[in-house]
Amino acid sequence: MLKKFLLSLGVVLLVFSDPGVRVSAQEGEPHIRVVVDLVQLNVAVTDKKGNYVTGLRPQDFAIVEDGIPQKLATFAEGNESARRVLDLTGDSKAAPPAVDAPRDAAPSAASESSLGALVAGANVFILFDTSNYMYRGFVFAQDAISDFVRSLEKANKIAFYSYSRDLLRASPLTEDRGEILRAVRTTVAGDEAALYNTLLLTLKDAATFKGRRVVVVFSNGPDNSSVVPPEDVAELAQSAGISIYMISTQQAKLEPVSTAVFDRMTAATGGKAYFAKTWRDEKRAFASIHDDLAHLYSLSYYPQANPNRGWRGITVKLVGSRAKSYRVRTRNGYRPQPSRFAAAPDTAQAASPQTVSR
Repeated sequence: MLKKFLLSLGVVLLVFSDPGVRVSAQEGEPHIRVVVDLVQLNVAVTDKKGNYVTGLRPQDFAIVEDGIPQKLATFAEGNESARRVLDLTGDSKAAPPAVDAPRDAAPSAASESSLGALVAGANVFILFDTSNYMYRGFVFAQDAISDFVRSLEKANKIAFYSYSRDLLRASPLTEDRGEILRAVRTTVAGDEAALYNTLLLTLKDAATFKGRRVVVVFSNGPDNSSVVPPEDVAELAQSAGISIYMISTQQAKLEPVSTAVFDRMTAATGGKAYFAKTWRDEKRAFASIHDDLAHLYSLSYYPQANPNRGWRGITVKLVGSRAKSYRVRTRNGYRPQPSRFAAAPDTAQAASPQTVSR
């Protein structure tokens, strides 16, 4: 009997000595708590003619990650604030699971207490090409950007950066539209273009903020100075859940490589690429981005347990008869980020413009 008792005691001690499991007793029953993470998606839905489809509900969407069906956690349409699917449908099954993937299983860490901040309104980062490609049409580009800034009355905050060989943080993220407009008007054209270097830095800045994040790039030509490959830039944007929209003039259209890169990068992140022949086309492109932001569906989910630490594919579809009639555009996946790279709370940036060399 003594041997059996000692053997049983040893098994119990072995189970509860596992450092990977945290157990707390509540009302006499063990309760396992693990940090869960939130994956956010900006989703555009259009019909076959390209018109935006409005009025869809959470139950109209189906999300699959690596072949694993996911349950929606939050939902919003357009500029409205995101709400929990539990509150919208009354379905208790939509609540986040008690046990889920580890902290590094998704790009953005979240908890119930900070859920509202994570799904806040859009933060828009504008990156303006001030390289020597911009000597022609510079004022027209400034006008188009200024009109775009004024049209974003519903955006949470806006930042304005410019680039040539280096990145100039002309105006960090702010609600002050006047500050943004002054920054736009004081830009000047100069050095060679390092688009991918400076876009990478812009994405890293955007990733430190919560809520929906969008980068809008105005480029007047191909990249001729970067050391960062565009594939790395696109992967960071996908993993951080940041949509990239790119407006380029006809100058970049003349180089097939740049055209293909712009198309692939924006499509992979759920954004769009535009190639403007005239200043009127530039204004139309900015207006189109404004409409897109106003009609996006914001979806999020807590990923189900997934052993894959590499690239995870995301598929968003509409259910029922809508699946064949409408088209869905969003990012196509992400790579889990270690917790030290996860999006942190909003960080205070310097009020004065900052120039960062490559």
